[in-house]
Amino acid sequence: MTVLFPKVSSLKLGYHPVQVEEFFDHARSAYEGPGKQAPEFAPLDVRRTAFDLKHGGYETAAVDAALDRLEVAFVNRQRDAFVRLNGQDAWMQDLASRAQTLYPRLRRPAGDRFAHPSGVGRGYRAADVDELLTRVTAFFDRGAPLTADEIRGATFRAARGSRAYEEGTVDAFLARMIDILLGVTEG
Repeated sequence: MTVLFPKVSSLKLGYHPVQVEEFFDHARSAYEGPGKQAPEFAPLDVRRTAFDLKHGGYETAAVDAALDRLEVAFVNRQRDAFVRLNGQDAWMQDLASRAQTLYPRLRRPAGDRFAHPSGVGRGYRAADVDELLTRVTAFFDRGAPLTADEIRGATFRAARGSRAYEEGTVDAFLARMIDILLGVTEG
């Protein structure tokens, strides 16, 4: 059996090798077999995947980097197919339409852009998220540089109550932003 990624020592936690290998086998089948009996696969399937941790598993950074490359490959293929059928202008109009659905949230006041966790629930620190959204706004308004990797790599401190945003809603927004950023760049 071929080892796909470097492994961590048996004392450290890494991604479960069997789960990682099954996922990449499935993704390879989907990518290499379009139009055949291959299962459907979308960039979001790559982004949403998660693996259990296991002592002696695959290095998480190496697997995560491969997932990022795989997501870009699926986005590029999706974009190429769309452009072949509809043209580059239609692709850009589609991206602009998707981007416009994100914009209203950026216009909300800082601290009120997303729902807050109920009660004393924890979430992402609102100020940290708002700082990233300031950069997103600059991307939309002025064309300031921003990459999908910068969004993927963003980390937020934990907070409670009104000083926090619900994580799921923020994650969904950022996933859609990544789709747009990947859609406007060539892989």
